[in-house]
Amino acid sequence: MATFCSLRSLLGLQKLVCSVSPFYPMRSYSSSPFGRIGFIGLGNMGARMADSLIKDGYEVAVHDINHNIMKMFSDKGVLTEDSPLKVAETSDVVITMLPSSNHVLDVYTGKNGFLSGGNLLRPRLFIDSSTIDPQTSRKVSAAVSNCSLIDKRDGWNAPAMLDAPVSGGVLAAENGTLTFMVGGPEEAYLAAKPLFLSMGKNTIYCGGSGNGATAKICNNLAMAISMLGVSEAFALGQFLGIEASTLTKIFNSSSARCWSSDTYNPVPGVMDGVPSSRNYIGGFASKLMAKDLNLAAASAKDIGFKCPLTSQAEKIFTELCNNGHEAKDFSGVFRYYYSGKDEQ
Repeated sequence: MATFCSLRSLLGLQKLVCSVSPFYPMRSYSSSPFGRIGFIGLGNMGARMADSLIKDGYEVAVHDINHNIMKMFSDKGVLTEDSPLKVAETSDVVITMLPSSNHVLDVYTGKNGFLSGGNLLRPRLFIDSSTIDPQTSRKVSAAVSNCSLIDKRDGWNAPAMLDAPVSGGVLAAENGTLTFMVGGPEEAYLAAKPLFLSMGKNTIYCGGSGNGATAKICNNLAMAISMLGVSEAFALGQFLGIEASTLTKIFNSSSARCWSSDTYNPVPGVMDGVPSSRNYIGGFASKLMAKDLNLAAASAKDIGFKCPLTSQAEKIFTELCNNGHEAKDFSGVFRYYYSGKDEQ
C-alpha cells in the first residue's frame, strides 16, 4: 500500500523490540514512530485509557467537554486543549473514545473538529475506539483518507484511520487489559499495535475499515442474547423449584456452559465479584447494551438481514431502561425483567 510503503522498516524495528519482551515493559513513546498522542473523550473508559498511555511514557494531549476531568488531567501536568482541532494540530496520532456515532461525526467533521481546519492534517493516524455503527466508521475513514498530510515523513504519504472498539469494560481499562478489535489498513494497525498494547493485552485485526465496529456490535449482540437465555433458564428453574446454584453446576459441566453462567452469573448469591453480587452496580450498564443492540438492529436493517433475536433482545433491554434500570448492569435483566430471586 502506497501510504505505508516505506513504513515497513519501522515495523520491522517494532517487531524486533516486541520480540524481546511479549509484555512490552517500560515502553516509551520515544521508541514509537509517533510523538505526541491526542486523546478525545475522557469518560469512564477514555480517562483510564489515556492514563495507561501516560503511565507508559507517551506524551499525551487531551480534550473533553467535562471541565472537571480536564482540570484533573491538567493538574497532573498533562496538556489540555479546548477543542478537538487544537489537539489534532499538536498530535501525530489522535484517539477518540466517544458515546455515539453522532459524537464521532461531530468530533471529526463538525465545528472545531479534526477536519474543520481544511484538507491538510498533522496526525498521520486516527484511532476511534468508540462503539458505533460500521457505516459511520467507513464514512469517517473515507473522509480522513481524502485528506493530505502537512508533513509526509516516516513513510506516511496520507493519513489513515482505524476503528478499534474495545471489550473488557471499566475494570479492564483501569488494569490495562482491554481487547481491541481493529478495522482499517493492516500496516496502520501494525504501526499502532504498541499503542493498543499500552492500553490493553489483546489486539485482533478484523480486516478493512468498519470491521472493528462490526466485530464489537456482533460480540455484544451474542453476549446480550446469551445473558437473556441464561437468565430466563435460571428464573424458570427457580419457579419450578430448583436452586440457581444447582443449575449453575449443571450448566457449567454440560452443554449450556457459557460466559454468562461461568464467569458473569446473573443470579445474586451464586458468584462473588460480579455485578449481581453487588446489586448490579458497576459492570456494563443496561443503557449501553440497549444502545449496542440498536446499532446491531439498524445495521441489519440497512442490509436487509433478518435478526429476530436481535429485535427481541433490543426490546427487552429498552424496556429495562424505560423502567428505571438503565444504570444497572445488563445482567440485572434476571431480576428486573424475569423477576428472578436471590440465592439464599
